[in-house]
Order: sequence, then C-alpha cells, then structure tokens
Amino acid sequence: MAVGAADRSEHAAVLRAGDLRHVRGPPGGAPSLRRIHGHFLCFSHRLQRLGMGSALETLCGQAYGAKQYHMLGVYTQRAMLTLLCLSIPLAVIWLYTADILIAFGQDVEISMEAGTFNRWMMPSLFAYGLLQCLNRFLQTQNNVVPMTISSLVTASLHVVVCWVFIFKFGLGSRGAALANTISNWNNVILLAIYVKLSPSCVKTWTGFTNEALRDIVSFVKLAVPSAVMICFEYWSFEMVVLLSGLLPNPKLETSVLSISLNTCWMVYMVSVGLGGAISTRVSNELGAGRAAGARLALRVMIAIALTEGAIVGIGTILVCHVWGKLYSNEEEVIAYVARMMPLLALSDFLDGFQCVLSGSARGCGWQNLCAWINLGAYYVVAIPCAELFAFRFHLGGMGLWMGIICGLSVQVMALITVNACTNWDQEAKKAVDRVKAVRAHSDDEQEQS
Repeated sequence: MAVGAADRSEHAAVLRAGDLRHVRGPPGGAPSLRRIHGHFLCFSHRLQRLGMGSALETLCGQAYGAKQYHMLGVYTQRAMLTLLCLSIPLAVIWLYTADILIAFGQDVEISMEAGTFNRWMMPSLFAYGLLQCLNRFLQTQNNVVPMTISSLVTASLHVVVCWVFIFKFGLGSRGAALANTISNWNNVILLAIYVKLSPSCVKTWTGFTNEALRDIVSFVKLAVPSAVMICFEYWSFEMVVLLSGLLPNPKLETSVLSISLNTCWMVYMVSVGLGGAISTRVSNELGAGRAAGARLALRVMIAIALTEGAIVGIGTILVCHVWGKLYSNEEEVIAYVARMMPLLALSDFLDGFQCVLSGSARGCGWQNLCAWINLGAYYVVAIPCAELFAFRFHLGGMGLWMGIICGLSVQVMALITVNACTNWDQEAKKAVDRVKAVRAHSDDEQEQS
C-alpha cells in the first residue's frame, strides 16, 4: 500500500493526457486508447514489479529472518542487474509499439499515439525496475515508512509535473509520459538516498559488491515463475476486456468492462499491500526458523483479509448506482455499471483473499507451484467459463466477469488446500538450510578470492 499512491498517480496521468471529458462522452469513445496504453504499460511494469521483483520477497525476507543482513544488499543488487537487463528488450518493444499494434489490426491513429506515448516512457522502464528492488529491500526489513513518505512526496509532485507538461507546455500524452518518467526516477533517487544515508540500512546495505554478479541463474529460476504467476492472472483480465469487443454491443460492453477493470485495479492496491505484508512476515519467520510464527501470521492476515474484503464488498454495493457517473454521463453505461457492481464486490472479496494466500506462498518460495495454479485457474477454468456465460448463455459482459469469478474461486480453493496441507516445520527447515547454503557458498568464494 505504501507505493499505491505513486502507481495510481501514474494511471491518472494517462487519463489527464486523454482528457477526462472524452471518458464521460459516448460509450467506448476513450477507453480504447487508455486500454492500449495500459496493456503495454502494465505488462512491462507488472512483469517487473509483481513478477521478477517479488522473488526478493522470498530471498531477502528469509535472509533477514536468519540475520544474514548483508545478503539483502547482495540479493537486491543482483535483482537490479537482472531487471536492468530485462528492461532493454522491453524498451525495444516499446520503441516499436505503433508497428506492433498496427500489425495486430489496431486503428492506425490510436496506434501511433500509443507508440509516441511509450517512446517517451522508455526511460521510466529502467527506473521502475530499480524502484521495485528498493521497495522490496526495505519492505522485507519491515521498514515501510520511508516508502510511504517517498511515494506520497512523489505523488504530490506528480500532480504539479503533470499539469506543467500536459497543460502548460501542451505536450498531451507526451507530457504524461515525461511526467511519469520524472516521477519514477524521483522516487528511485529519494529511496536510494535514504538507503545510502540511513543508519537503519547500515547492516543490510554495505555497498556494491562483486558477489551480486554471481549465481544470477539461481535468482532467475525463482524470479521467472514469480513473473509468470502474475502475468497469467493479469493477462486473463485483459483477455476478458478484449473478448468484450466481440459481443453484440461492443462499444457499450468494452466501456463497462474497462470501467470494471479499472475499479478492480484500484481496490487491488489494498490487496497487494496485504499480500506484501504477509509475504514479508512469513519469509522473516521461516528464515528465523520460527514455524509457529509463520503459521500464526498467516491466520491473522487471513482474518484481516476477510474483514477488508467484506468492507470493500459492502462499500462497492452501496455505491453501485453512482459509481458509473464518475466515468460516463450516458444512462446506459451508468445502469450497466450498477448491475456489474455486485459481481465486482464478489471478485474483489476473492481477490483480496487470494492475494494474502499468494503472498504467503511467495514468502515460502512456492512461486513455481503458484504459476501452475494460476495457469489452471484462469486458462482452464476462467476463460472457458467466461466464453460459455457470455456467448453461449448470452449474459454479455456480466457473463465474462462471472468467468473471472469462477477462476478466482478455483485459485482460492487451490491456495487454501496448499496452505492447509503445509508442514510449516519443514518449510522453516528448508528456509534455514537455503540461507545456510548461500552463506557457505559465499564464504567459500571469498576464501578462494
């Protein structure tokens, strides 16, 4: 949750560049451009932030619990190097965004606009990868106050920077991209200064070391499943929005599904915060060899997630008749959004629950297992069910979202089963052995050098 403000401000910049008046115009008028931007932005950023960067939740968290403090800096530098290298091919994709979209049959004008936006956003890719490594480095030490302050400062300045570049200088979407780039680098610089100067990071950040260049393959083996498990889930939501374009009234359906997706991502920030918290707690406890502490932390967080889900669900239902007015002045869109809100409430409840269970899995290092669970839940269950409800039973966009709910239900049940069958004593032993093996390997290499 500490970084949620900065993430939402980045999304707001895209809306400002597209001019909110168009969003409140006819159904389907503006979401297409925002969706194209969002697809390329979120794919790249989620691949880094909630994907490969989340491998640090396991490694740094368990190392911190085992009091191997210097390894946090080593793991973080290793992740930084990996994500910087990953950013290069992603930047190439962004460079040719327009050509790629046109090749897939998208509107030429919109594709060119999206391509211009992404080219101006390319420097942000490198900043975002570094930012997520710094966030995980601090998060796994339970040191979230600097992240919160940095995000709030960045988000506050972002509003001003957006106004200057978009309206004052009249740069439009290029101004939004440039503002996002500046804000991301500003966030990186603030956190880097804190890590360098703060007494709380003296033990965990001992400066740059050649040790970070070793054993990168082991990090990648954990990071790739982390990326895959996140991408499987995200792509399924994007696929549902794309499928809405095949329904009888595509402009209306796509507009409402875009609004629904945006609403879910907004609430999802809270769930991500809970997932990050339990991931840190579980990894710390397992690294310290305290199986009972990890088990207790998960139970407490499940109770919190259920409470949060109930509050969000009730709130979603209460605002069902007014929420659509924030996005459109068309009565048809507003009424459709109102009918969708109970489904969004249920999916938000399930999503919050699965975020906590997935966070616990990341703390244990089960990313590979979770990737398979997500593959089955979303592509064996969710997408086929969405197609069945929407096109066979003629339920339209509501049927598509029902398919997502089916996938979420399967995902939650699978994660509940995995966590219920977990031998926490054995997981604690694995974590301790992993940290000891890394330490022994590091000591051997130091002696040889």
